[in-house]
Amino acid sequence: MSQSGTQRRPSRVHLPLISLSSKEQFQRNILSLIRSTMTDADPYTPKAAPGLKKIPPYWYPYTTMAKQRWLGRELLEVVSTEFRDRSMEYYRYALQSGVTTVNGKVARPDTIIQNGDRIENVVHRHEPPVTSTPVKVIFHDVERQFIIVDKPGSIVPCPCLWAIFPQYSGWNTGERPWISKGLQLDRLTSGLMILPLTVDGARELTSEFMAGTVRKEYIARCKGEFPNEEITCEEPLLTVDRQMGLNIVHPEGKPAKTIFNRIRYDPNSDTSVIRCRPLTGRSHQIRVHLQFLGHPIANDPVYSETKIWGENLGKGGIDIAPSEARAAPAPPPHLQSHTDKVGSPESLTKRVGEPEQKLLPRETGMDIGMGSPVPLSSEAVGVITRLRNMKDEDEDWSRWRDVVFRAKGKLTPHGLKLEPPPPSNQRKRGGHAKFVDEALNRAFEMTTLSADDRDTPMASGSSSAITSSAATPSDISTPEPEIVSAPPPLSEEEALEKVSAMEPLVESTAVVQSENLYCPECYLPLHPDPKPERLYIFLHALRYTTSLGSFETEMPEWAAEGWYWDRS
Repeated sequence: MSQSGTQRRPSRVHLPLISLSSKEQFQRNILSLIRSTMTDADPYTPKAAPGLKKIPPYWYPYTTMAKQRWLGRELLEVVSTEFRDRSMEYYRYALQSGVTTVNGKVARPDTIIQNGDRIENVVHRHEPPVTSTPVKVIFHDVERQFIIVDKPGSIVPCPCLWAIFPQYSGWNTGERPWISKGLQLDRLTSGLMILPLTVDGARELTSEFMAGTVRKEYIARCKGEFPNEEITCEEPLLTVDRQMGLNIVHPEGKPAKTIFNRIRYDPNSDTSVIRCRPLTGRSHQIRVHLQFLGHPIANDPVYSETKIWGENLGKGGIDIAPSEARAAPAPPPHLQSHTDKVGSPESLTKRVGEPEQKLLPRETGMDIGMGSPVPLSSEAVGVITRLRNMKDEDEDWSRWRDVVFRAKGKLTPHGLKLEPPPPSNQRKRGGHAKFVDEALNRAFEMTTLSADDRDTPMASGSSSAITSSAATPSDISTPEPEIVSAPPPLSEEEALEKVSAMEPLVESTAVVQSENLYCPECYLPLHPDPKPERLYIFLHALRYTTSLGSFETEMPEWAAEGWYWDRS
């Protein structure tokens, strides 16, 4: 019996994908998002878990030009090595459904990406829940056209921030905020952000950052008793895994410099509150420099996790001697028997009549390091492997139980048609694709979602890589591809049996507590809603000084003397 007392559905009864057409569904979701930013009522809190806000999933069209590292590679190989939030089997299934177009033609898993190719895809975006803590507007300069906000941890600066903060601030003038390079914050980081309201203003701030004239100051709470004296760390930083966004200290990395000063030490929690002044703006700079010094941010889920780094937690850096050692993805221990019976979703099952073909990099583990600019050491490979395995274990319903789609039809929403791509000499980088229906374009533009920097058609993070459907341009003569005629790894009956405990989520903003729910539109297994205290880390942007002036926020609650850290 459910909490409402109603009888549970039979295990083999599944709801249809959507009761509306794809076009009507898109319009409903987009207009819902628009209304939510224009009303005094808070549309996010009903049915969301306490302390969280959620928005309904929505269709989003992506366009990107082929990147240098993709050239000459098969589309399935690129997708599966760039992104990891769905299984290998799902990515192949999605591509065989015709979800992606290259230069206006339906692409297949074995499509070779060439220089100048334009790739288009429409995905069903599932924005993760965010904290219900209000986004505070500190200052709005009407004359110079910029605003200063205090962003809570968990909110991605764009586009999620723009969708929710006007209702709290009263700032809803229709002006579009712009992000300046080097002045945005990670999702997990809270604090001050300067948001220009003009393109020229954003360019000017970016120029200041590139010239090194912007001064930034952060507050962090780190593990252990940080030294009393001022500490300067100048270790170069390198991104070694794009899927996980992992950075390490490496001599081939980019120059980085951070100055640290201790504010106080708390013996009760064995943590220190420190002031951090980054003089450069590398990805995860403060987090990695603190880890190198042996004092990682106390609640950092990546750089302060012994399951990934061992008891030493990466203090002093890791070995950098190159190694070719790799291992195929392994299932979480508690799913080993399930994997033995059903097969690994990270291994593409050979189908009857298919010719022998080599395994793709992700099936063998050789994808580790493909995005790294330097050869990786065995220790670095081990760190990345353990990080992936930990994520798999935490989110096994999202990948290792990713079988709902096998019992469903193709993923293409036929009502959402994209315009054909422009001639090659008129193509632009970035931006999103345009729908044939101008009403959809106008509705979409009103959300300001295009203000973000997602120029890839298979975005990672809050949504799946190819989580759903790409529309096919209206003038394409290529026949619509059918799902492969060869027998699937599981029959419909078998797949339904495997997912008998899974049910579609009826209300898109409902509280998700079960691990057995999936999206009825794109078949994404849904994560249980997280606790609000797991949505941020102890890192806060306190003060920025630019040509516009010096601005600061209040100290974060967790930096106060005597603050109690509830670790339950």
